[in-house]
Amino acid sequence: MFFAKKNRFVCASIAAVVLASSAPASFAATATSSLTISASVVAACTVVGSAIAFGAYTQTVVNQSGSITVLCTNGTTYNVGLDAGTGSGSSVTTRKMSATGGGTLNYALYRDSGRTNNWGSTIGTDTQAGTGTGLLQTLTVYGQIPASQTPLAGAYSDTVTVTLTY
Repeated sequence: MFFAKKNRFVCASIAAVVLASSAPASFAATATSSLTISASVVAACTVVGSAIAFGAYTQTVVNQSGSITVLCTNGTTYNVGLDAGTGSGSSVTTRKMSATGGGTLNYALYRDSGRTNNWGSTIGTDTQAGTGTGLLQTLTVYGQIPASQTPLAGAYSDTVTVTLTY
């Protein structure tokens, strides 16, 4: 019996040491939630046209080109149109430069280097369609002054409005 009490005492002492050394750690309380994150990307575009300088006209065909720079939000579809210009009697198929002395000089603007696709202002007919990439996109405008015109001597000019629809 003495050994049984002694064994129980030893076992109880060992158990107390084990329990004391392995007491549960103190835990911090936690709670969770979430953040709602949102943004909107607005479709936006800008457009800038360059000059087209034909140079001297000597009754032969003169070809020259210029550019239109478009910047649209990625994925935004657009159309670029060119109006008839400010020359008296101009249309999108026969534009007219005017001189300060009263003369006119006909010219045309095209969407292709072969100068067969007129560049006008009717969406779906004679405008240039595209889709924005978020980067600058350059469109070439191909101009031509037809041969055999007999304009007055002078400096001729016109202003064509570029309209970007998106």
